[in-house]
Amino acid sequence: MRATVRLKDDDSLEGATQSGHRVVMDRSPDVGGQNLGARPMEMLLLGLGGCAMIDVVLILRKSRQSFSDIYVEIDAERASEAPRVFTRIHLHFAVSAEQIDPKRVERAISLSVEKYCSASKMLDAIAEITHDFEILSG
Repeated sequence: MRATVRLKDDDSLEGATQSGHRVVMDRSPDVGGQNLGARPMEMLLLGLGGCAMIDVVLILRKSRQSFSDIYVEIDAERASEAPRVFTRIHLHFAVSAEQIDPKRVERAISLSVEKYCSASKMLDAIAEITHDFEILSG
């Protein structure tokens, strides 16, 4: 897997993936950025959420659990001094469904976060990662 990050003329960053997708990143205005894109550390959280979400959806579908919507909210804390690594990350999954087995939802999330999600396994070396879920009527 390969990726490239290039400084653009407006001082933002453009990331390009091997699969041909592009994303804009920028610094926060308080350190000279223009707020033209997500912060790199936000991208790490999005990567974690996306990785876990793919697993959870695939596991739920494989176990024939139907849902109308699903999302994950990610809350993280960082160290106060450099390097400002993540110290705690919490994933809160919300699943909208008329009828779904909560035990299967819990198992799908646990399997993802604790076994299958590569991003989770990398980040849990430095941060405490926790998770929970709620089922919304759906």
